[in-house]
Amino acid sequence: MPLIETIQKQLRSAGLDGWLFYDFRHRDPIASRVLGLNGTGMGSRRWFYLIPSRGAPRKLVHRIEAGALDNLPGQKLVYGSLDELNKNLLRLIGRARRVAMQYSPRNAIPYVSLVDAGTVEMVRAQGCAVVSSADLVQRFEACWSPEQFQSHLEAGQVIDRLVQEAFAHAAAQIRAKATLTEYELQQWILKKFGANSVITEEPPIVAVGPHSGDPHYEPNPAKSAPIREGDLLLLDVWGKLTRPGSVYYDITWVGYLGATIPGKYERIFDHVREARDRAIAFIQQELSKGRAVKGWQVDRVARDVITEAGYGKYFVHRTGHSIGQEVHGNGANMDSLETHDSRSILPHSCFSIEPGIYLKEFGIRSEVNVYIDGREARVTGPTQTGILPLLA
Repeated sequence: MPLIETIQKQLRSAGLDGWLFYDFRHRDPIASRVLGLNGTGMGSRRWFYLIPSRGAPRKLVHRIEAGALDNLPGQKLVYGSLDELNKNLLRLIGRARRVAMQYSPRNAIPYVSLVDAGTVEMVRAQGCAVVSSADLVQRFEACWSPEQFQSHLEAGQVIDRLVQEAFAHAAAQIRAKATLTEYELQQWILKKFGANSVITEEPPIVAVGPHSGDPHYEPNPAKSAPIREGDLLLLDVWGKLTRPGSVYYDITWVGYLGATIPGKYERIFDHVREARDRAIAFIQQELSKGRAVKGWQVDRVARDVITEAGYGKYFVHRTGHSIGQEVHGNGANMDSLETHDSRSILPHSCFSIEPGIYLKEFGIRSEVNVYIDGREARVTGPTQTGILPLLA
């Protein structure tokens, strides 16, 4: 398989003896994607698959699910008892003394921390050191194909339009003196998703007033504020096409249900916009000079802007997240707060830039998606430059 040869080349470059995949009950979607498994089947027994830095792969499967990895090349080892598992795991590992697994020391990067501690202990007991596969995962799972990038752009065209239509719908309801709640507008967006072949893991965030100060506010029938004239309205909308392998598009915009934006909103938006734009400019500057850009560095640039403006304690989340087949993908996050993401941003990867300031009375976030196209940091959709006056 050409992919295995490419992985082996990367393993040698990283000084690793192999990439050891492990799964039980479909707990590791990364393994399924990288290895081209379909994620179906019983999966009721543990399996291992080793891609060594040199030579043929090896696999270890349970006797009652012996065909679990038959679509993958390599020597097959089979176990039934615990004793057989340990003996054949030693054979599987062979002379490898340093392997990567979906593991993260001290859970530094939760997205790749998928192998349980007991399994890591079991591998180490064979005399083999386990290191994180985070960099390998980013290269072989988080970087997009041309088809995936196209799916992102197509989803973006739909979502950009629907966000503007949702703002217009809210304004029309206000003008008509009709009642519209956050939840009702959320469901209106979801109905439009269905009509445009767009799907989502979770429904969009629709938040007004104090609810916009909750970064992950979730409207529901029992907890949903009416949308009124004079409200700040925040829409955070993400989705992807229904085509298999499609990737997400994820944006946040804010509008004001009035004709003239109050200064208190404009001032906060200006700080958020500056943080967003400086983060993007930093990425572009470093890439143009051929320098590696770490996720934590991008977060620090945006965070410094908001901190210098006096609102640092109100910026309560990372600056951005990787985007993939899940809206929160497995590549580098723009984060020096919740974690210290030391992974480099790679070509053909995509992530959000979404600084925010969250006060008791209201919150403002501005979110765009950035795709790394060679040495260019490409914002893949429109960039909000000011709060939208929805009743102007």
